[in-house]
Amino acid sequence: MDKRVLKWSTVLSGFLTLLVGISLYFMPDIHEKAVLAAEQQREIGDGSLVAKTANPDDVVETETDLQSQIKIGLPKNLTEEQIAIENDYVSQTVYIRFEGGVDDYFKEYAIKGSSDHIDSLSYYKDDGAGVVALELDRVYELKKKYESGSLYLDFIDPHDIYDKVIVIDAGHGSRAPGAVKQGVAEKDIDLAILLQFKELMKGCKENIGVYYTRTSDKNPTFDQRVQLANKSDADLFISIHNNSEATGNFTETSGTQVMYSESDKSEHSSKKLAQICLDNLVERLGSKDRGLLKGDSIYIIRTSEVPVALVEVGFMTNYDELDKLQTKAYQKKAAQGIYDAIMEAFEEGY
Repeated sequence: MDKRVLKWSTVLSGFLTLLVGISLYFMPDIHEKAVLAAEQQREIGDGSLVAKTANPDDVVETETDLQSQIKIGLPKNLTEEQIAIENDYVSQTVYIRFEGGVDDYFKEYAIKGSSDHIDSLSYYKDDGAGVVALELDRVYELKKKYESGSLYLDFIDPHDIYDKVIVIDAGHGSRAPGAVKQGVAEKDIDLAILLQFKELMKGCKENIGVYYTRTSDKNPTFDQRVQLANKSDADLFISIHNNSEATGNFTETSGTQVMYSESDKSEHSSKKLAQICLDNLVERLGSKDRGLLKGDSIYIIRTSEVPVALVEVGFMTNYDELDKLQTKAYQKKAAQGIYDAIMEAFEEGY
């Protein structure tokens, strides 16, 4: 009896050893996919909003004379002021909120035109108001017109409005703070630089359309960030970050570094854009040039279909640089460096 127990114990031990070995072999990939899945989960509030979805092809009534328009049926007694339209570029979703929401929109009202631009349709009630959500296939600007009982929407390619289109991303956000040193979170510095850049763009005389992945303490998913660039067919995609030593310890290491996609071999490549960003940032900041770094291991870099550069403005694990990064003056210099880089890139033909 003891021998049989010992034999089965040996077999079980061997099996567990093999299982652990296989798990360890695949663990990095499993971990990466788990992290990505967690990052890509949508926040849907407290769950009190229940959406009713419908297949666009089944719901949208084809009406060829509307061409690129869609006509959304609404209560006839509504005034234009009682309708709110939000175009969420990051998720490519248009929200149409109207007072006096019904229980089942799809039974009571019609949507006419073409479903070519619509990937999915949903409807829900929120505080008595009705919300129609249109998830689009790309980033569009909207032209709106309201007539009694009908809202007309035109979907316009940003490049039909702007000469150039850029996407600017502030890294991290919300519960993803990035590096944290002495109570200072990277997400806040990244956002502060982006907001300084936003101010600079207000004075830009060029016809440039700018889309921001976030302008507050939010955390869009990795996929939302890069798809904003891909689905707007942006001419440039720049992500703002700050660096830290792998150990997390304060060191003498300082300076600016830019990551690029090594798989991009085009004439106006990610690497060339990264070099332009690096040169302009170093010149504006007076920081140490730490060169370029291959970045295809980073999700938003390897999946970007447009020229991309991820700038690491400075090291938060350097006391002097951390102090500078917290000042508006230094943040503005960083924003100016990014602005100058964009203008130079466009001069270079991007």
